[in-house]
Amino acid sequence: MKYYAVIDTNVLVSAMLKWDSVPGNIMELAFSGPVIPVLNEEIFNEYREVLLRPKFRLTEDIVNDVLEAINERGIFVDAQTLDIELPDPKDRIFYEVVMEERNDEDAYLVTGNIKHFPIKPFIVTPRQMLDIILSDTENYN
Repeated sequence: MKYYAVIDTNVLVSAMLKWDSVPGNIMELAFSGPVIPVLNEEIFNEYREVLLRPKFRLTEDIVNDVLEAINERGIFVDAQTLDIELPDPKDRIFYEVVMEERNDEDAYLVTGNIKHFPIKPFIVTPRQMLDIILSDTENYN
């Protein structure tokens, strides 16, 4: 089974800072498992800009490897602008991309800042996303 997921930057950063974590599990599944990253150029560029911030101490080689993996596995979509106000206007693009992908596939928005988005069953924390995948796997076996 495939899970299409728009991955908020905070989840990617958390994974990179502590790979042995729930966000790390999500990214591992995105790199070589059932999670298919969904994004657009704006999100991709934000990933790069944030990961290269000096405070995270990630080398350019590591960031490039991560972005290359996302680029290889990911699906890039052109999202329509939606008339929605969110607490952080920079989060809008993540919501727009998940809504665009939901026109074609079930898709999730995986975020550590769940309060920044409307309450919807497809807007989930990394833990909830992992639970969905594990639950489906158990029911499949």
